[in-house]
Amino acid sequence: MIYVLGSINMDMVAVTPYMPKEGETLTANKYYTNPGGKGANQASAIAKLGGKVKMIGKVGSDAYGPVMKNNLASYGVDVEDVTVAEGCNSGIAIIIVVDGDNRIILDPGANFKVTKEDVDKGLCKAKSGDILIMQLEIPMDIVTYAADVAKKKGMTVILNPAPAVPLGQDLLCNVDIITPNETETEILTNILPESEVELALAVKEFYKYGIKNVVITMGSRGAIVTYGNNIVPIEARKVKAVDTTSAGDTYVGAIATKLDAGVDIVTACKFASVASSVTVTRPGAAQSIPTIEEVEEIMVKEGRI
Repeated sequence: MIYVLGSINMDMVAVTPYMPKEGETLTANKYYTNPGGKGANQASAIAKLGGKVKMIGKVGSDAYGPVMKNNLASYGVDVEDVTVAEGCNSGIAIIIVVDGDNRIILDPGANFKVTKEDVDKGLCKAKSGDILIMQLEIPMDIVTYAADVAKKKGMTVILNPAPAVPLGQDLLCNVDIITPNETETEILTNILPESEVELALAVKEFYKYGIKNVVITMGSRGAIVTYGNNIVPIEARKVKAVDTTSAGDTYVGAIATKLDAGVDIVTACKFASVASSVTVTRPGAAQSIPTIEEVEEIMVKEGRI
């Protein structure tokens, strides 16, 4: 069983020809809203890719709350522990997409109302061998608390450190797998992983905390995954990107799905690479994530399995 503790947002997306300059008003080529949030996207990815997942988080008492909760449920996510923060707006993400890349501004809203009691209730039935995924769009003290609770239960803790901020030993000592991108890696280790040597040095920094596996995603350059003293490159599947909004979330959800099914982490990352490559070819957040059938069809067709 996989548990996702994290953010649930309504994305407000504007597709523009370029990033507006200071003081400039720019007309969008397209505008749309869709349910998102890193936590919700990862839970949706797990469900769409065939995993069993429970979401723990909060929505606001506004009109967006039921829409986002129902959207998660429509993919097969267990939303029993998605609760309402009364008198609070739902989390909002303002996203500008230019040439398939994005810039995001967050208003956390109800996401910052998640409590330790929510964690205790959501994880009360979790057991050894289950997986907990978290990001950093809910309060840091809650992330740290949940990681401690999960480790005491014998769960595997996956941390997607986004948006990245310096993290303390009290959190990192309870993380089994960390999944930063290049920018997040630099913030967390003070090393920008542009070469093999820099990648190895960054991994070494993560290992100091007792983290077992490091997965660093690098966009079109692919990714690396570690186990023991081994650093394995994961090739990126070449596609034309339309919107990268939930690519990283698809990657994390795909890894967890395969690990929960008993697959080794290198194979899981190869699967995740294909899944996220499909996501970037479609606009939006959760709706852009492929199903398990779509990913397996590509892997068979391209001889990846």
